[in-house]
Amino acid sequence: MTTGTTSTGSTEPLADEPSIGQVLGNARVAAGLTVDEVSAETRVRVPIVHAIEADDFSRCGGDFYARGHVRALARAVGVDGDELVRRYDAAHGGAPQDAKVPLLENVGERRISAERRRPNWTAAMVAAIVVVVAVIGFNLAQSGPKTTTASAASPTSGRSGATPSIGPVLHPTLPPASTAPVKPSAIAAAPAGKVTVKLQAENGDSWMMVKDGTGKVIFQGDLAQGQSQTFTDSKELKFVLGNAGGVHVWANGKDLGTAGGDGQVVNVTYTPGDPVAG
Repeated sequence: MTTGTTSTGSTEPLADEPSIGQVLGNARVAAGLTVDEVSAETRVRVPIVHAIEADDFSRCGGDFYARGHVRALARAVGVDGDELVRRYDAAHGGAPQDAKVPLLENVGERRISAERRRPNWTAAMVAAIVVVVAVIGFNLAQSGPKTTTASAASPTSGRSGATPSIGPVLHPTLPPASTAPVKPSAIAAAPAGKVTVKLQAENGDSWMMVKDGTGKVIFQGDLAQGQSQTFTDSKELKFVLGNAGGVHVWANGKDLGTAGGDGQVVNVTYTPGDPVAG
């Protein structure tokens, strides 16, 4: 289909073939879905769904987000999202790889600030090991003399000149393996009682939104290829990822791989000690 672009950012069909918005709107109606239901499933806001169905992409915030919204809506109503994106690129003069996603100016500052606030777990573990060694040494010093004294005081047969018997010397044992200190690297990756999630854009750029355990948005923006972000909360972390196939996830010290397929919009939640929740 040959299309044209108006000054408002909308795409209007120049032939009888349905436009991108008409395809999505007709498919939604055929599927028996309302705009509110599609919005709840895709996390695309209701006004933007209405605008896209009217072929007005100016409210999407740019080509990168428009492509992601079109794919998400197409998946929700059961049509070919890749074909609609190709039609969008043909109308707007560029493929996804030609567009460069703007980087947030404060991404580096946020990462540096997060690293500065990270507790020094290595120093804490060294102090804990010193305490354990001191306790073991104290137990060794106390158990030796007490055992010997008790053995020497054992009663004899009462005959003069009899040599008192000395009982067996007890050797203290080390604490069981389960009480051994945890490796510093494991503690740094997943602090006890908290959820820690690291995201890295390995296979492409991705838009994302992050909420903490109170539902507050703590991050919203772009994660460019090669960039990474780490988030920590005492209750839970909720993520909306615009291009799940491009994002690698580590949750609570465990490598979970990519979050989904290329271009897929994924909603996932992680809690302390449960890296596969959500």
